[in-house]
Amino acid sequence: MKDHYHNTRFINDPRRLILWQSLWRFYFSRLIKGGDTVLDLGCAYGHFINQVQAKKRIAVDRWPGFIHHVEPGIQTIVADITDLSAVENGSVDFAFASNVFEHMTQNDIAITLAQLKHKLSSRGQLTILQPNYRYCAPEYFDDYTHISIWSHISLADFLAANGYEVTKVEPRFLPLTIQSRFPVHPYLIALYLISPFKPLAKQMLLMAKPR
Repeated sequence: MKDHYHNTRFINDPRRLILWQSLWRFYFSRLIKGGDTVLDLGCAYGHFINQVQAKKRIAVDRWPGFIHHVEPGIQTIVADITDLSAVENGSVDFAFASNVFEHMTQNDIAITLAQLKHKLSSRGQLTILQPNYRYCAPEYFDDYTHISIWSHISLADFLAANGYEVTKVEPRFLPLTIQSRFPVHPYLIALYLISPFKPLAKQMLLMAKPR
């Protein structure tokens, strides 16, 4: 089923590369230091982790095909993100989950969050990017693999209930998909990120750290 999903619903679209190159250049590069260890939870085609410039990069996904898409030098772990046993305790400075938690049950997310606490360093944090149900309800279940429903309020509450301090909430961060009317161009993405008005923004961004 997982391989079929990547061949139909979630095909490798070159526009995603432009998007993630731009997101790294204009946003995430400011959050990650050269000496950091970065963990990409559910990395898929590796569009985020491939852009990251850091001391150590780790990519985890249960889809075995991802190892053919990530760059050399990235540690690859073929596993469900509910099993982070292969990641060294206290080593991760920046954990990232993009469009992952909506595909998981609340119980499995809680398991992942509990394990991640042990993997994060003393200054480590988790950044989550995913659809915000409050703004994309009509199309949320167009993806048949979506299981749980999250808004910026419910996800923040869930993080708090699982022992995390939420440090940043952006209810509207990006359009829902690259198939939206928003053109995929680096400088347009840069302007979009700094604009107080975000048309078509239906994805949220949250940051949190263990309490």
